[in-house]
Amino acid sequence: MSSSSSSVLEMKIFQYIDVHQSDFIKDLKEWVAVESDSVQPDLRKEVIRMMALAADRLSALGATVKSVNLGSHQLPDGQDLPLPPVILGELGKDPQKPTVCFYGHVDVQPAKKEDGWKTDPYTLTEINGNLYGRGATDNKGPVLAWINAVETFRALKLAMPVNFKFVIEGMEEAGSLGLEKLLEEEKQCFFSDVDYIVISDNLWLSNKKPALTYGSRGNACFFVEVECGGKDLHSGTFGGIIHEPLSDLIALLDSLVDPTGRIQIPGIYDSVAALTEEERKLYESIEFDLEEHKNNSGVKKFLYGTKEEILLHLWRYPSLSIHGIEGAFHEPGIKTVIPAKVIGKFSIRQVPHMDLSVVQQQVVEHLEGVFSKRNSPNKLKVSMPLGAKPWLTDVNDPLYKAARTAIRTVFGEDPDFIRDGSTIPVARMFQTITRKSVMMFPIGAADDGEHSQNEKISRHNYIEGTKVFAAFFLEISKLH
Repeated sequence: MSSSSSSVLEMKIFQYIDVHQSDFIKDLKEWVAVESDSVQPDLRKEVIRMMALAADRLSALGATVKSVNLGSHQLPDGQDLPLPPVILGELGKDPQKPTVCFYGHVDVQPAKKEDGWKTDPYTLTEINGNLYGRGATDNKGPVLAWINAVETFRALKLAMPVNFKFVIEGMEEAGSLGLEKLLEEEKQCFFSDVDYIVISDNLWLSNKKPALTYGSRGNACFFVEVECGGKDLHSGTFGGIIHEPLSDLIALLDSLVDPTGRIQIPGIYDSVAALTEEERKLYESIEFDLEEHKNNSGVKKFLYGTKEEILLHLWRYPSLSIHGIEGAFHEPGIKTVIPAKVIGKFSIRQVPHMDLSVVQQQVVEHLEGVFSKRNSPNKLKVSMPLGAKPWLTDVNDPLYKAARTAIRTVFGEDPDFIRDGSTIPVARMFQTITRKSVMMFPIGAADDGEHSQNEKISRHNYIEGTKVFAAFFLEISKLH
């Protein structure tokens, strides 16, 4: 296809999307109205209803749709609750065309008007060009934008540029229960002819400049427990004559990280990859407002003073955060008690090349070493109840080159190539199990407020996001 005929085709597609944007917003309103909160058990039926709506929408595209039953899971109170099915959709089987698989989820975080929402969270409301509603950006809007882009080719009676596959789930906000097992079962079947996997379940770094995400940190969560006996003690009777567990714990927690933010656990930085010149250059052009980020956080000063230093320490270096102490008196007022057992909670956001088992061993050895120097008779127990691995891919992959060109076509500028400081287990899961190229392709802006009050996606991002997905399909087709 010549560049001139390609641009004419894109103009035709973009014009259709512009003309039908009210229909696309109406669809989003219908989806947002479903309270598909996967966290609260009494709303599970709404999640299942949402999955049926998504399956119907894919069927309307002409896709072959299979709803895979994942069985049930047990709640802490012993109750069995059905898991929503995972939708596997397929549209097109032309061996001459590449196959692109899109992953998304249609469950949402809890939301109530009284939590501080300006509008009803389950009624999509447009204010000043922003579409407010729970799930608008995380993740119903991006899922619909992808579907709308496919629908546009069908409506214009255009040949589909690629074969499409869809994986849509309803438990992402509750840990994607059952998804990993399903991917393992399907890797030789459903995923056998997939060339590329695209995930659109994160945000740009900027409010205005598009971005492509190529990595995220992992997360290793730790409990450090110190116990002196079977019951709490009175500080008037025992204070000053025993080794208090909370004093031990505070010393242990204080030994983990210094005032500059550097982790004090020996060996923790040994596996962190050196910064290459090519990677350093990526950071220079990234649009990131340091003052705005500071204002959003409500703090007066960061540990680092430049954009590059901040992003490096958010994305490609590990960090350690202390989250709380269980067992200590934390309510208002005074209670002069010595707690018998306290549990400190902290996590390490680890980066690529750091081995989880090695990190766990380093943490345990460090804490045991610090504790032994205190000569305390108390019991120490260190555990790692949760460990999620980091994810990293190559920005020079053809998938990223195609997306970059599509973004330039629609938005008129190159995207920032960014990492995510938090953990995105699903990207690592797909890459590890399927061994396919995986890309994070966000369309939401940095201020969309995913998981927060007044979550939104702008009309501009929703509609231009639909266009960029359509342009991306055309670019991917050129690779083959």
